[in-house]
Amino acid sequence: MTQDASRGADAPPELVQLLTPEGERVEHPDYDIDLTSEEVRSLYRDLVLVRRIDLEAVALQRQGELGIWASLLGQEAAQIGSGRALTDSDMAFPTYREHGVAWCRGVDPVKLLGLFRGVNHGGWDPKEHNFHLYTIVIGSQTLHAVGYAMGIQRDDASAATMVYFGDGATSQGDVNESFIWASVFNAPIVFFCQNNQWAISEPLEKQTRIPLYRRASGFGFPGVRVDGNDVFACLAVTRKALEAARTGQGPTLIEAFTYRMGAHTTTDDPTRYRVASELEAWKLKDPIERVKSYLFKTEQADQAFFDSVEAEADQLGADLRRRCLAMPDPEPLAIFDHVYSEPHALIDQERAQFAAYLEGFRD
Repeated sequence: MTQDASRGADAPPELVQLLTPEGERVEHPDYDIDLTSEEVRSLYRDLVLVRRIDLEAVALQRQGELGIWASLLGQEAAQIGSGRALTDSDMAFPTYREHGVAWCRGVDPVKLLGLFRGVNHGGWDPKEHNFHLYTIVIGSQTLHAVGYAMGIQRDDASAATMVYFGDGATSQGDVNESFIWASVFNAPIVFFCQNNQWAISEPLEKQTRIPLYRRASGFGFPGVRVDGNDVFACLAVTRKALEAARTGQGPTLIEAFTYRMGAHTTTDDPTRYRVASELEAWKLKDPIERVKSYLFKTEQADQAFFDSVEAEADQLGADLRRRCLAMPDPEPLAIFDHVYSEPHALIDQERAQFAAYLEGFRD
């Protein structure tokens, strides 16, 4: 717990951790959490079901049913812990990997697949779930989130915004600009960086000379590094940061120190740029196994419970596959329907041109 390593499995000394990789509960002077047995079992269920959604999506892509998929394997605790800290009034801005946060916000898992199957541009209503659409452009969502947070501030609402991004995105200008705006306007926002050690094929040391959470001090707000494989710590740290945002204390940067167990996306081959021993070391820190071990050791769950969760995961996977394969292709002209909220002359012209082009195939 006290050894520092650039990308190793040892936890840096400044890491907030409440549940060790062996499933032992530990205390922290600044962050603690009191969870009932039911709440712990619920978190475990979330972790297992979200992993199954992810694995099923990867399989669907490998079988040609999705064009691409960005796996969250290994990052489930960071997403479930932070996602369950959000209240109904808070707004979340994801990248393209926050499938666990989407689960926490009540988004139907099959709707996540539409974008990657090429049948929609985002299959859910952001206002209904307070969960914005996936963002492919790296880091741009941080500016959108700060703008939303400034709107909350001006509406004098009791709510906060949380925005997700990866360690590679911290090198983007948009992210650093968002830090400036959030700081000087004291915006009610939490920046949640999932540091999974690799920005595609570039390791963390190519992104920064200091731990990422320490960058926050240069912009004038606090930063904290949390064990991203510890769902208890992620929940506790994020709850405190969100409450600070809601009560006028301004932004916080959370660096969830975790690891991307799989490929960056299904087009990537991580064996070309990272060694197998690194992956094996991080497998010992699996976010699901540590909660399972804790539940066993404290006798808060028995084998029947774990079997029931696995059965539910199997059913969820089968249902997700069935509904994915049944998703209809959209009408070609539907691509123009939601570009603007009101009629637009240029869009009308482009729609007519495309309609004429399609009509040419009927001859």
